Amino acid sequence: MQTASNGPDQPLYYQDATALAALIRTKQVTPREVVQAHLDRISAVNPALNALVTLLADEALQAADAAGKAVMSGAPLGALHGVPFTAKDSIDTAQVLTQRGSPIFHGRTPDVDATSVARMKQAGAILLAKTNLPEFSYSTETDNLLTGRSNNPWNLARTPGGSSGGESAAIAGGLSPLGLGTDLAISVRGPAANTGIIGFKPTHGRIPMTGIWPRVPRRNWHVGPMARSVHDVALAYSLLAGPDGLDGFATLPRHFDTGVGATPDRPLRVGWLVAPGFGPIDAEVAATVQAAAEALHGAGCVVEPVRIPALEQEHPLALFNQLHVMELKPAFAEATAGHEAEMFAISKAMLATPDTALRAYVLAEQAAERLRDGFAAYFQRYDALLCPVLPLPAYAHGLSELVINGQTVPATYIQNATVPLNVTGLPGLSIRFGTSHDGLPIGVQLVSNWWAESTVLHLAALLESVSPVRDLHPAL
Repeated sequence: MQTASNGPDQPLYYQDATALAALIRTKQVTPREVVQAHLDRISAVNPALNALVTLLADEALQAADAAGKAVMSGAPLGALHGVPFTAKDSIDTAQVLTQRGSPIFHGRTPDVDATSVARMKQAGAILLAKTNLPEFSYSTETDNLLTGRSNNPWNLARTPGGSSGGESAAIAGGLSPLGLGTDLAISVRGPAANTGIIGFKPTHGRIPMTGIWPRVPRRNWHVGPMARSVHDVALAYSLLAGPDGLDGFATLPRHFDTGVGATPDRPLRVGWLVAPGFGPIDAEVAATVQAAAEALHGAGCVVEPVRIPALEQEHPLALFNQLHVMELKPAFAEATAGHEAEMFAISKAMLATPDTALRAYVLAEQAAERLRDGFAAYFQRYDALLCPVLPLPAYAHGLSELVINGQTVPATYIQNATVPLNVTGLPGLSIRFGTSHDGLPIGVQLVSNWWAESTVLHLAALLESVSPVRDLHPAL
């Protein structure tokens, strides 16, 4: 089920972060009122969702009171002054539990904020809670032995995805206006598609991974903002991006245009692709991608169907598995030594996976390079790619296999359209543009060239402006 509300008539817990910041800055509402509205919503809804695992109610209210005094004194205000935000529980938060979804790290409290959290706070945002995740962020289903399973606010019997599933469920359900997730293969964009919000994975290295575990394979890990509007993810991205002197992949200076509201000097060329390259895709998902393509054409873009030969030839998910297991296994083994009985089933299965032979590893690295070359050639002709995020809408909890258009595939197949962007480091954004026959969100994925996040954000803003599902919320 879903409800629709628009603009200023929305309750505070469904206002965008940018709208809340404006209301606070103009003294139409106090930071305490904003935080309290979210705390009330959390009390009403989180027992069903289990999206939040550590709630900072007292700390957030104290920070809100301090933020309110700053407003009244006329002090300079950050872009998110007084606005609450949440962070996935793999992201370090100073003096706040960061337990990585595992009993092995029960009670772990870091001393220092991750760079991404510190930058949100520097902009005036208030940390409200930590959100649930699969153990060590290693699953497309958000479940673990420490804090349990998260549920999709659109249908509690369906998954919100993983690994940033608690974050996506919290934002979709009105528990948080803005959050931080991480993405190794799917983990920001997939959960966003499952719950109907926006998840943005910038170019690899745009946002430092400092203070986030595991750090391997760091050439595939990304941090990304999650929210209910394009303006919110664009604003968060502008605050989060840039080197911190600690992450050797984050080296590009912080001078860029987010692209929202900008007018390109020529029509953007957009290719759209459903198949081949991603395998079987649910018919409703395919129709939603085509509808988004038609909407972009109507907005003045040059849009045409495309094929990307490298996607068909290199099998990105298979090569990703060959590469990342070899790097994750030592980190997992070290972290869990002596605590094997406390590990979740997915982590145990990963450690039991046979090592990739050296020759196969080298061949997979070479295939990853060819995939990058294939996308480089594609972006010589096109500004962006429009494609699915997931091959089907949110599915039932605990499935090991999926049936898509009559074809049975492993549940890991859910990553087929997202993992190519982790292997290559390309930026990608998930935005809802449709609804399934049983009321579940359907997202589409926008991809641009490396470092061209402004293109993705501009196109997302165009889609958002004509979206048939804008401002729909789950009826919780």
